[in-house]
Amino acid sequence: MRKIETIWHHILLSALADKKFQHTQQEIARMFGYSLSTVNHALGTISEIGAVRKEARFFVLENFQKLLYFWASMRNLSRDIVYRGYYTGSVAEIEGLVPSGVIYAAYSAAKKILGEAPADYSTVYCYADKEVQTEFGLRFPSLKEKQIPNLIVLKVPAVMKKYGKITTLPQTFVDVWNLKDWYSPDFVAALEGKINAVLS
Repeated sequence: MRKIETIWHHILLSALADKKFQHTQQEIARMFGYSLSTVNHALGTISEIGAVRKEARFFVLENFQKLLYFWASMRNLSRDIVYRGYYTGSVAEIEGLVPSGVIYAAYSAAKKILGEAPADYSTVYCYADKEVQTEFGLRFPSLKEKQIPNLIVLKVPAVMKKYGKITTLPQTFVDVWNLKDWYSPDFVAALEGKINAVLS
């Protein structure tokens, strides 16, 4: 995940979790250890489309949905995939067998956020760092030719680790938005409902 995406995520999560809509570029740069030019780059297009409003000394999240959907349209999950596997057991078995230290994502995270899955799902997504990634090859069989993977492991950005063992609500929405499974629209709709309820 690109640095600018971690900034978009922070802006969205701050609004959802803390009702904080105003930030300074210096504050964001210090928090993530990014340069001011990186922060300014992250704000470029989203200010042009009216998602954020820049002032002389700060910027404000003006339109949560615009930023959320813009990020969703820019997200590229395939770029972050580090492991694909197939396991003959159930989704629950896969989720139970993944190594400790992973961050559950997509449908698995949505189920935890929503309290229940809005539809049955057959693929488990999670984020893991290099130390954990090697464990997957030991626990799950290698993907054979013509098999459709039901376990997808994504490279975890370092900043994601501080948010817990499941992806946050905005991160989960953006990731699910990018999946083409027949059941993904049910998850998108349920997550949208959750976001709207939190914002209201």
